[in-house]
Amino acid sequence: MKGAAILAAPEGEARWQRLHPATLALAVVALGPKSLNALPAVAALGFTGNWIWIVPAIGAFLLISLLAAWFQWLRFRFLVGDDEVEIESGVLARQHRTIPFDRIQDVSIEQGLVARALGIAKVGFETGAGGKENDAALNAIALDAAQALRTTIRAHRSGEAAAAVAADIPDTPPAPEDRLLFAMSPGRLLTAGLFNFSLAALAVVGAAMQFFDGLLPFDFNIFNPVDWIDIAESYGLDRWLLAHRWVAGIGAALSLLLIGFVSGIAMMVFANWDFRLTREPRALRRTRGLTTRTDVALPVRRVQAAILVTGWFRRRFGWHELRLQSLASDGEKERDHQVIPFGKLAEIDPVLDEVAMARPGAEAAWQHSHRIVALGGLIGAVCAAAGGLVAVSFGQPLGWLGPLAGLLIGAGSLFGARFHRWTDLGEQVAIRRGIWKPKTTLLPHASVQSVDLKSDFILRPLGLATLVFGVPGGSSLVSHEIPAIPTATAQALRARILAARVRR
Repeated sequence: MKGAAILAAPEGEARWQRLHPATLALAVVALGPKSLNALPAVAALGFTGNWIWIVPAIGAFLLISLLAAWFQWLRFRFLVGDDEVEIESGVLARQHRTIPFDRIQDVSIEQGLVARALGIAKVGFETGAGGKENDAALNAIALDAAQALRTTIRAHRSGEAAAAVAADIPDTPPAPEDRLLFAMSPGRLLTAGLFNFSLAALAVVGAAMQFFDGLLPFDFNIFNPVDWIDIAESYGLDRWLLAHRWVAGIGAALSLLLIGFVSGIAMMVFANWDFRLTREPRALRRTRGLTTRTDVALPVRRVQAAILVTGWFRRRFGWHELRLQSLASDGEKERDHQVIPFGKLAEIDPVLDEVAMARPGAEAAWQHSHRIVALGGLIGAVCAAAGGLVAVSFGQPLGWLGPLAGLLIGAGSLFGARFHRWTDLGEQVAIRRGIWKPKTTLLPHASVQSVDLKSDFILRPLGLATLVFGVPGGSSLVSHEIPAIPTATAQALRARILAARVRR
């Protein structure tokens, strides 16, 4: 395999391979974050007056880290056979892992910024055995070798003859049946970023400006209205009290909006640059990323549910996001596969067709959960109001904010209860919920492995029950349940779902 060092072996014996030598370069890059662990020791040397030992201590830390990375590279080897991958690793304690091609559920290729410059990639094997410790990865092999290895495994799982990956195998062109389902142009990324206003970025920037205020080359904090007032006074606007107060408020608000929009655009561009979703014979293939380029295949048969997400504002313009819940997780941070980050319903429907799902039509008969679902919010409203009144009784005028907040929380809970809806479409259940960020879950009957019917001392006297659906894979966005519906309706729906054949 190109880009991997092949160990010499007697004729007729297996030929093991090492990772790409550029693995050591990645280890050097990783020393930056790791060096933070040595800061307490360096600071201790400084506080005790032993400044002369700081440079040798840092040098020793770097040397030991590089030696450890070299030993790990030297003791890691892998072998690609006709129908399995073998991996041996460990410096002191050796581990030998054998992964048959038939057990590999997903093969992902990921390239960070440094890896792309070096022409290498990380290949991940997901076995579906549960837990990241049961998966395996080749952290750095040549990109063409990674693509050849993935092609070989897919060919084997498709029943085709497995190619010999020890030879130089060029990247195979897409099969004739491969077709592009969705792509994001730079213009679409810009539009998506404007709708992806980030409040988290505002908090980070504000905290940074407060923390590093003494180190900044200028004495101005965009989050401080007093600084904006000073600017207004410098232009003589202090003569008109109302005018310079308006300048302060508008300047701070515009700064917040600018930071929020710019950060939203930046995050969208970095995450979804050159986003492409392609239909392959057995899977949906998604590639995306500016600095870190990921290439992930989602087997169609492993899709368990679809989640359609939008926002209160973006829905007015017809923009939605589509995620698929699968037995294969989407990397280490996400459990759902984002297959359309920002698209119209006309672009989402063809993707849903590929996984045998469909959105409810206009004729769908939606049913509502009982208003009792607002009880939790109402209890919170009462607690907020009571806390505020207690504060007022102790002479705190701001305590009146408590009853006001309670009123808003209670009204929001009652209003939000109207958006707990569901409908049974025969072969799938659709569940809607949410006001500011509405979510619609499409759940095929055949994907459900268990259905729990729950009731308590509040629901039981009202003749109500909650259905909780057990679906393989799990979702990070929603819990699959229909709360507070008539018990007879819940029992009938559970019987229909459990009678469906398991989704394969």
